[in-house]
Amino acid sequence: MKLKFLEPIKKIYKNKWVRFSFAAIIFILWVIWIGNYWLLLGLPIIYDIYISKKVNWTPWKKRGKKPSKLVEWIDAIIFAVVAATLIRTFFIEAFTIPTSSMEKTLLVGDYLFVSKVSYGPRIPITPLSFPFVHHTMPFSETARSFVDWIQWPYKRLAGFGKIQRNDMVVFNFPEGDTVALKRQAESYYDLCRRYGRNRVWNDKINFGEIIYRPLDKKENYIKRCVAIPGDKIEIRHTQLFINDKPADNFKFLQKNHEIITNGLPINTRNLERLGISQEDIQFCLMTQFQVYDSVAKINTIHYLLPLTEENANAIRSYPNVISVKVAEIKEREDVFPQDSTISYNRDNFGPLYVPAKGQTVQLTLKNLPIYKRIIEVYEKNKLEIKDNKIFINGNEANSYTFKMDYYFMMGDNRHNSQDSRFWGFVPEDHIVGRPIFIWLSLDKDKSFPSNIRWNRMFRIVRQ
Repeated sequence: MKLKFLEPIKKIYKNKWVRFSFAAIIFILWVIWIGNYWLLLGLPIIYDIYISKKVNWTPWKKRGKKPSKLVEWIDAIIFAVVAATLIRTFFIEAFTIPTSSMEKTLLVGDYLFVSKVSYGPRIPITPLSFPFVHHTMPFSETARSFVDWIQWPYKRLAGFGKIQRNDMVVFNFPEGDTVALKRQAESYYDLCRRYGRNRVWNDKINFGEIIYRPLDKKENYIKRCVAIPGDKIEIRHTQLFINDKPADNFKFLQKNHEIITNGLPINTRNLERLGISQEDIQFCLMTQFQVYDSVAKINTIHYLLPLTEENANAIRSYPNVISVKVAEIKEREDVFPQDSTISYNRDNFGPLYVPAKGQTVQLTLKNLPIYKRIIEVYEKNKLEIKDNKIFINGNEANSYTFKMDYYFMMGDNRHNSQDSRFWGFVPEDHIVGRPIFIWLSLDKDKSFPSNIRWNRMFRIVRQ
């Protein structure tokens, strides 16, 4: 049955002036959003496409002849690629959760849509790249998907808002500018600290080639923004403090817990029912030792598992469980700012202040490690130390004013997350967007079709 009420609308849309006006208005609004009014020179092209038709802008089609099936396919593919590229660049992009750093808020195997308009999309810095891939060509581990001989300066368009404290944020990994191709999941700078720069560069068998990636081709990470510009951040005995107040502990926040049983092991099916992954169960620390009292010899089993507070309480109720407590790390770790004079670890960290655009800090040799990468790498200054004095761009400096806002990101799986505690602040120009929607979720511990997490599909991401 024909929908007769649509006929007038179709008739109006077939009018070339209506179609031109619609396309021109959309184009002008897009140019205003971009902020580059030189692009208005494209209006004559739109006029020619719809009105004058002096130039054949689709040379694969002959005017006045019905296109063949092949030409129709070419037409459809070109339109799809252009439309999808614009959507991916300015509006929304697909993203996968590859690690457990955000569990149980987001799970390994969650497929997300990330909104770029939430905080404003970036103009592409490397505009010439293969469509629909990030930094590496399909079916390759080393071939670059982009060329870097054309690079545009950083510019962010207007968005719906700014990053708020506790937002989940997708961003480019700040230390991802340099990558060892055979150890891409690890920070190149951390590899150099552990193995020495000479070995990382010369041991091609273990580390592969060392490559550079521009800002927008760095690896994508997703974490929770726990501190925004100007905030004071500190962690005391695993508890996060923001501006000297305890931060909210989310329902799905995980910390490593030490579990002690009376010698009987915990049924792994019970752990699976709590949503604890096979990987966590398989690789959990489990030791057995003997304790003597005046009556008998008692065997105990110790587990170390990442648990939410809800799961910890559930395990406490098991009859064979003696105790469950947070496994706080006491010894020093090599965390940010990687200074041997500072005794921080992931559970006892700071205090640090998150830099804000326009804020000025006093610089000393003691606090320089905190700001060194900001000054030298993110804000592109020449930093030198001569005769125990700090020089920026050749001038002696005892203070520095930040050019960008910065953020402090942490994973919700607090003991199993490589985040700002290890590599520092995230600059505003590294922000990609905000996860908004889970469209698919697959459990890597199960086989198809039982691996599909139906209860997580088509769900809005809870912040």
